[in-house]
Amino acid sequence: MKVLNKDLGSYKLHLINTDKFKTVTVKVVFHTPIKKEEITKRILVTNILLQSSKEYDSRRKLTIESENLYSADLGISNQRLGNYITTSFNLQVLMDKYTEENNFEKSLDFLQEIIFNPDIENKAFKKEKVDYVKHDCLVKLNSIKESPSKYSSIRLGEIFDSKSPISYRMVGYSDDLDTIDEKSLYESYLDMINTDYVDIFVVGDFDNKEMLGLIKKYFKFKKIKKPKKSYILKNRTFRIRRNFAKEEINNTQSSLAIACPVYKLTKYERDYALVLGNLIFGGGADSKLFKDVREANSLCYTIRSFYTKMDNMITIKAGIDRTNYTKAITIITKKLDEMKKGKFSDEDINNVKEEFINALESLDEDESMMINDVMSSDILELDDIKTRISTIKKVKKSDIVKAFRKVHMDTVFLLEGVLDEED
Repeated sequence: MKVLNKDLGSYKLHLINTDKFKTVTVKVVFHTPIKKEEITKRILVTNILLQSSKEYDSRRKLTIESENLYSADLGISNQRLGNYITTSFNLQVLMDKYTEENNFEKSLDFLQEIIFNPDIENKAFKKEKVDYVKHDCLVKLNSIKESPSKYSSIRLGEIFDSKSPISYRMVGYSDDLDTIDEKSLYESYLDMINTDYVDIFVVGDFDNKEMLGLIKKYFKFKKIKKPKKSYILKNRTFRIRRNFAKEEINNTQSSLAIACPVYKLTKYERDYALVLGNLIFGGGADSKLFKDVREANSLCYTIRSFYTKMDNMITIKAGIDRTNYTKAITIITKKLDEMKKGKFSDEDINNVKEEFINALESLDEDESMMINDVMSSDILELDDIKTRISTIKKVKKSDIVKAFRKVHMDTVFLLEGVLDEED
């Protein structure tokens, strides 16, 4: 793939050229520093924009138009990236040579209609549509415990540091729903359009000059905006004594979540040594956690560790039986200590290096992965892929050990299933 990054003042355009797909994918991403009190509003805004626009004033009309555009696939999502919340508008459409002339341009027009021309009256969203998305949001909030793994991750963040963005619930807050009306929601939408920093990504086989002209035609932002702060959360002083917490749930299976903050990494450790170390530790089926906690001791159904660079955090997640809780913690602690002491082999290192390099070399097989890599590279100032591969090959055991000695098991949360199998 070839990437052209162009700063157009009010937004950045990233043109990713590849001939591997029959589609063109467009992703418009709004970024703003995250505020807890604004999360529910942002969720409602994105949900209401998918219900209708001024020209297509019902969900049915939106669906019909997307079908007319040869099943153009439209989606909207919200995500927290460190200190920021991002709202992404995603469009995937077949190239014109597989449909008809100007179908892609019509699809771009459709996307900008959804983003810039909402279905409003009297400078507010319509009440019946706001009521609908609020009800839908409340239903989802009330059912959050139906996904124990997701709920345990939320509770872990809240217990780890209630003041950090790590603790924010990206599903929203039911208490906020009563304070949101048609006017305040529209004001939140305008704030997103007028003040958020914007990236636009386009992936496919196209002429860059023509694509630049089309993007400029349909996406016009008035203000020049830049990120206001770093995406990476500040290092937090870790606890000397671990924080243990439990909460009961009516389920047979328990969900274990462990927060392991990482303190004062160098850029090299963040981008290379700790990535490889986490793969050895708990990144897959060949990892220490999987082999020793799940396979050798049969203490869990699933187990994995996740390294989030922007949060300076390794999170361990496991599905366990509550009777195995103490022993599972003991072995997980042992495996973490072994990583700090270098008790892993050269074969382990070579295997994860190969895995990491294969992942980088296969980025161009998936449009979303390509976009995510380009965005992460921009935010985190990552090296280009060729340099990353070259650097990965040079990582030594001592580098991984040094990085892992900065990992500390801080908070342990058990969402304890209290039902027996026969219940």
